[in-house]
Amino acid sequence: MAVDVKLLDCTLRDGGYVNDWDFGHSVISSTYKRLDAAGVDYIEIGFLDDRRQFDNNRTIMPSTQAADRIFANVEKHNAIAVAMIDYGTCSIENIAPHSEGSFIDGIRVIFKKERIAEALPFCQAIKDLGYLLFIQAISVTAYSEGEMYEYVQQINRIHPYAFSIVDTYGLLDNNSLIKYFSIIDDNLMPDIALGYHDHNNFQLAFSNTIKILSLETKRQMIVDSTIYGMGKSAGNCPSELLAMHLNQYYSKNYNLDLILEIIDTDLLPIYYTHYWGYSYNFFISAMQRCHPNYVQYLLDKKTLSITSVNSILASIPNEKKLLYDKSWIEQAYIHYQSKIIDDSSDMAVLQRQGIQSQDILLLGPGKTIATHQDIVGKYILENKPLTFSAGFYTDKYKVDYVFLSNRNRYSLLADTIRPDTHCSKIIATSNITPIPGFTPYLTVNYESLVNTNLVNIDNTLMLLLSLLVKLGVKSVSLAGFDGFTDSGNDYCDRDYILHKASPSALNRSISNDLASLIHYIDLRFITPTHYSI
Repeated sequence: MAVDVKLLDCTLRDGGYVNDWDFGHSVISSTYKRLDAAGVDYIEIGFLDDRRQFDNNRTIMPSTQAADRIFANVEKHNAIAVAMIDYGTCSIENIAPHSEGSFIDGIRVIFKKERIAEALPFCQAIKDLGYLLFIQAISVTAYSEGEMYEYVQQINRIHPYAFSIVDTYGLLDNNSLIKYFSIIDDNLMPDIALGYHDHNNFQLAFSNTIKILSLETKRQMIVDSTIYGMGKSAGNCPSELLAMHLNQYYSKNYNLDLILEIIDTDLLPIYYTHYWGYSYNFFISAMQRCHPNYVQYLLDKKTLSITSVNSILASIPNEKKLLYDKSWIEQAYIHYQSKIIDDSSDMAVLQRQGIQSQDILLLGPGKTIATHQDIVGKYILENKPLTFSAGFYTDKYKVDYVFLSNRNRYSLLADTIRPDTHCSKIIATSNITPIPGFTPYLTVNYESLVNTNLVNIDNTLMLLLSLLVKLGVKSVSLAGFDGFTDSGNDYCDRDYILHKASPSALNRSISNDLASLIHYIDLRFITPTHYSI
């Protein structure tokens, strides 16, 4: 094929999202040397970011002088060395003129469309310092056709070395890619190279790259890739696949053995401890065309079905979809859970039972309800408490009420417990949609139990304690609320495993929340726990 195509490997930069750019100095040097020897045309060496301290082992550097130090013992041959700046993270004062012997030959600048007016003068300053200027149109799908046309006119006035289509969230397919390519190729000055950088949320990174190279153009094309697809979110187009394709169809002669050596020697150890690539959550974010942090936030809650997750994601306003707004998604989550009902009659049922004057025992799903049955059984025998289980059911003890606030836990119990095999009464929060044959005995308003002063506002124990406080209960005993360890074996039954956060961080945040509640209700643990009040 006649198209003039160049390969740009950005493993040391995009791959750094996986390991916080901590490759180690020997890997940094050897990766660059092998890529250069393999014939790769452009090698991106990392980020310039003056918020970070100099670290000889990382490819995120505070200045061009820092890059010179890291690559001091690397001899450049044929490849052009480039770095990237996320506009606003590196002052122009930290970029030395290229004429002073900078290892870096070109600088790629990224910024979203909201910052075009302020970022383009910075791009011009980079060019004036003698660097090859690459301007990257990140989140390209955020641009309408008219906006992209206007953007290209501004690019022409600056006249960078290259202008790139960047599919930040892996949203493009072949058809939408052609649309953006046509607008840019038809209007961009012919001597400006056109680049393409993609992500693999839909498993289309390699396919889309092949497609854009097949489109007719007279300009030079620069296609991005990373070794073994190492990169942010779902990863990138793999360099080894793309190099093989270019060798086969574009008369290139990239040395695949040298690229594969990088995988075998340097990247597989990282891959085994920091997985990257196509995954469930990045597929969902691409399907909903939103920032992946929205998806991660909702999935981490472990309280929503995937149908509910998609329902919330679909409600994100267009202007917020690709700009993560943590406060918005927090409020959206609470609002979605807050199905308001009139629970006065159900609350009256509990009030009439005189709960506030009885001894209360709360059971959690920790292992100690099995390993310390002697302690729990003795307590029940001596005190004859009213017993609540929080978010689970056990037949080890007589449980008066099963309190459920989590849709997934509710569905689990509905699937595994026949209503006629237990005598516990289910109290569910109003965010749970009843399943026929497993209708709750009582339903209480979810929102009325949410304490926004807590970190773990949707934690079942916190919601249950809030309910008991509303009912006038002054003290409770707790068993099976063990906290979390690194073993991953913290539950009496593996089916109840929900958390994935750091055990120490989770123990600390729940302990802090419990400490906030002791002003309203006295808490006494009768089995061992990692929580500290």
